[in-house]
Amino acid sequence: MKIPFSIIPQNKLRSISKSAMGLAELPKPFFPYLEMDLKQADSGFNAREYISMCVVVTFVYFVLIFFISFLLIYFLLSTNFLFISFLASFIISFFIFMQQMFYPKLIASRRIRDIDRNLLPALRTLLIHINSGVPLFDTMVAISHQNYGGVSNEFKNIVKKVSSGLAAVDAIEDSATNSPSLYYRRALWQISNGMKAGSNISSVLEETLNNLSKEQIIQIEQYGSQLSPLAMFYMIIAVIMPALAMTMLIILSSFVYQEASTIKMVFFGIYVFILFFQIMFLGMIKTRRPNLIGF
Repeated sequence: MKIPFSIIPQNKLRSISKSAMGLAELPKPFFPYLEMDLKQADSGFNAREYISMCVVVTFVYFVLIFFISFLLIYFLLSTNFLFISFLASFIISFFIFMQQMFYPKLIASRRIRDIDRNLLPALRTLLIHINSGVPLFDTMVAISHQNYGGVSNEFKNIVKKVSSGLAAVDAIEDSATNSPSLYYRRALWQISNGMKAGSNISSVLEETLNNLSKEQIIQIEQYGSQLSPLAMFYMIIAVIMPALAMTMLIILSSFVYQEASTIKMVFFGIYVFILFFQIMFLGMIKTRRPNLIGF
């Protein structure tokens, strides 16, 4: 995983950040879930390493922003240019650092979404292959080379571990333990428990698919119940209120004289507000969409 906003090559940044390991201990208690987020994001860093690299990147941006703002403000203002430059660089650098701290959680959530969306199709393919008489390991090899997103990547890791000599059950359990997806962990734990008990893997997969399908239906129903109030909210904010505002402005402009440029600016402001709200509304709909629904 790359460090966000970094302008330094990753290998060089990692070597430079070793000198900032002590500073990384100061902000670490304020981010207790960073270690888990880094693990779920499959970053390859621990919390101390990641924070130290972020500290180095933030310091570089602080120096650059301070130098640029100092030159700009020095020629624009004759007083307080040093304080304003320091304040501006501190605020922007702090914002960059906070973005870096929450970046692993964003990557982990994307990884969870990618795995959950591809889980049901991958398990159905797994069941079809096993019912056709194909061994479980060969089926996992086939799925790892197909386009099942995060599930294919997880299966690639399982195949790699089994090929290096690890038992298939242990490789499946390791994948389930390290995966950020709850549904993926649940499915693979059921498969590993079935293998340990000597059960029919086909029956285990059918039961797992039935449970996931029921969970998918529940998520769809919950998602549908949320869409109605959201649609009403959208109609009020994006359709009714702007229409009423424009009508009132037209009526008021006929009684109170306003310059044409002022009226144009007001209408332009309404247009920008509607555009911003629609983008925000689409993002809200996307975040509320259940992962198991798929693409």
